[in-house]
Amino acid sequence: MDSLHLLMNNKICCIFNYAPHYRFPIYKLMGDELACDFYFGDRVESEIKKLDYNSLKGFKKELKNASILNTSFSWQKGAWSLIFSKYKYYIITGEPYYISNWVLIILGNILGKKVVPWSHGIKGDNSRMEWFEKLFFKLCPLILLYGNHSRNIMIKKGFDPNKLICIYNSLNHDEQVIIRKTLKSSTIYSNYFKNNFPTLIYIGRIQKSKKLENLVDCLFNLNKSGNNCNLVFIGKDLGDNNVLKLAKKLNILKQIWFYGPCYEEQRIGELIFNANVCVSPGPVGLTALHSLTYGTPVISNNNFNSQMPEYEVIIPNKTGDFYQENNQDDLLEKIMPWLNLNTEIRDKTRIKCYNVIDENWNPRSQMLTLKEIFLHEEN
Repeated sequence: MDSLHLLMNNKICCIFNYAPHYRFPIYKLMGDELACDFYFGDRVESEIKKLDYNSLKGFKKELKNASILNTSFSWQKGAWSLIFSKYKYYIITGEPYYISNWVLIILGNILGKKVVPWSHGIKGDNSRMEWFEKLFFKLCPLILLYGNHSRNIMIKKGFDPNKLICIYNSLNHDEQVIIRKTLKSSTIYSNYFKNNFPTLIYIGRIQKSKKLENLVDCLFNLNKSGNNCNLVFIGKDLGDNNVLKLAKKLNILKQIWFYGPCYEEQRIGELIFNANVCVSPGPVGLTALHSLTYGTPVISNNNFNSQMPEYEVIIPNKTGDFYQENNQDDLLEKIMPWLNLNTEIRDKTRIKCYNVIDENWNPRSQMLTLKEIFLHEEN
């Protein structure tokens, strides 16, 4: 019997703290090609749309996430006892502050089962709890990481490089590539704004942590200096920010399109494709993947220890740029070169953006990594 059939007979148990809708494509592949069973926590602090459990092969049960004595620590009810089930391998959310994860890993080591966290790892902020995080990860036989930044930091802190595997993150790449092939320049922005100015875009939740007031302020200063631009926000407003209030105060509402939430991928593709540059002044996250997938470069801040791992898709002067965090003048300077690229350079930029996502940041690439790990274990 070959290693794939052996693995299918030793199903992988996935215990995650939540089931965000955007991770359905990779979870579907894991269910179809690795026969994974899935257990998900019922809630997280941030507002993230939950995927439809009925559409996921291998879904077993929703677990209750509970805070421990109103602290930053949590417990996932029913998770730890799964270590006594039939599974040989486990993939868990690599969150040290879920105490149930510690129990899973320790019992897994005792019972000879492999419990592998899928994690942000240690980001290098030298927090007072770093010792706690290091101990957690030292107990793990292998660690799946979202990016190279944390991997490099962990190597410097003494972790075995062979146990640190980058698996990255992804959106619905297969669907997006199909849509991407249909996209072309359109009049979507000239029709809405009644001008032909370059367009800045942001896609993601409109929230305080993203520092989007800085982007509104940039738009004002660009227009004031004669570099007229439009700005589009795609996403739900969480109400913890002053973006709309500032736009009204600066009297630039006519050059801002608050599009709102959008889950229609064809429309999202058109909006991103026809923008000049995507700007996320705070941590960039999945915004970067979405934008590059449709060929639009991304600008974000250079504080990599507080960034999300997706910042790694930004290659300065190729797929975007980084500005000095909280430096408005530098943000303006970094935006300017992307506003009026000629058609030839803009098309070359699109290809560079596509290539970064197509190489690593997609479900197919993630599946190759997972198969390499778990099929190797069966040989």
